[in-house]
Amino acid sequence: MSYKILTLNNISVKGLRRLPRDTFEVASEIGHPDAILLRSYNMHDMEIPATVQAIGRAGAGVNNIPIDAMTHRGVPVFNAPGANANAVKELVIAGMLLAARNICPAWRYVQDLEAEGAALNKLVEAGKKKFVGFELPARTLGVVGLGAIGGEVANAAHSLGMRVIGFDPQLTVERAWQLSSGIEQARSLDDLFSRADIVSFHVPLNDATRNLANAERIALMPEGSVLLNFARGGIVDDEAVESALAGNRLAAYVTDFPVAGLKDHPRVVALPHLGASTGEAEENCAIMVANNVRDYLENGNIRHSVNFPEAQMPREGDNRLTIANLNVPNMVGQISTCLADAGLNIHDMLNKSRGEIAYTLVDLDGSMSDETMQRIRGIEGVLSARLV
Repeated sequence: MSYKILTLNNISVKGLRRLPRDTFEVASEIGHPDAILLRSYNMHDMEIPATVQAIGRAGAGVNNIPIDAMTHRGVPVFNAPGANANAVKELVIAGMLLAARNICPAWRYVQDLEAEGAALNKLVEAGKKKFVGFELPARTLGVVGLGAIGGEVANAAHSLGMRVIGFDPQLTVERAWQLSSGIEQARSLDDLFSRADIVSFHVPLNDATRNLANAERIALMPEGSVLLNFARGGIVDDEAVESALAGNRLAAYVTDFPVAGLKDHPRVVALPHLGASTGEAEENCAIMVANNVRDYLENGNIRHSVNFPEAQMPREGDNRLTIANLNVPNMVGQISTCLADAGLNIHDMLNKSRGEIAYTLVDLDGSMSDETMQRIRGIEGVLSARLV
């Protein structure tokens, strides 16, 4: 079996090499694609072909992909969590240092000096007192979101001698084991804001996190605090930040998501979304998402999907059936009945669910007819079904 892959952005060659040419045809213009690979391309206004069975985002954020629409078509959307974690972590630490030592305003001050020799030295010495900063070990960092990136930021800050407190109600046991034992747990977001001198965000943008850093929470922070946003635009209330800077509640705001009202503020460091902009991160993301899309197309396994449950099962039997359906009672029973009526034995089966979606892998002894496949697809609640 061969597959067609449509790329909507330039994807690292190292990632594309994970898709063998004898099985995968990859192009930026291709008809009837089986899967789509992309980075930042906005798919919301795109007419997504009916043949698409999977979408792979070579990065972490997926707000440029119509997740709900794909879910209800039975199409998993894959991303690359953690593949860019080191790159983002390094930039967050750099952002903290820029803010703590007033590097950017000091740089601008020196650039504007027009004197030379002794006169320049005199101006330098006279001006440096305006840029007195603070050292990180004396401060408390609050980390909102302790996933792959947030966890690395927390550990790095702790290793620099900072007191670190974190908040993540969805923290997994696996992620918790990866955190330094010295990292403290905040009881709530308000608790974190009230105890932190610096707050860094590492959560996706959704209805629950939009304007998470609002005027009320920023007001809980001590005067002269710092906000860092290397997660997503929209998580921080820009108007609240502007007011907090004017009132000196915030000493600085460092963000990877510039907006017109803040990008020229003297105490705002606004970067052009550089978080994952390293060669290593782009390669890691491309490799991870290419591997996962390939495994899904060839074996039906799901790893690192944002809308489907994790589901991996070693292949046994003659054929594998994959089914995505609404998570409602008696779906497995109806599927099993269809297979039994066709005289097919189930060699092995895996059923997983995530919210309103369920996903089933079935290894079969024998070949399944088109008629049986159409009967399964006709079950109410089945979103997609295929043989791999």
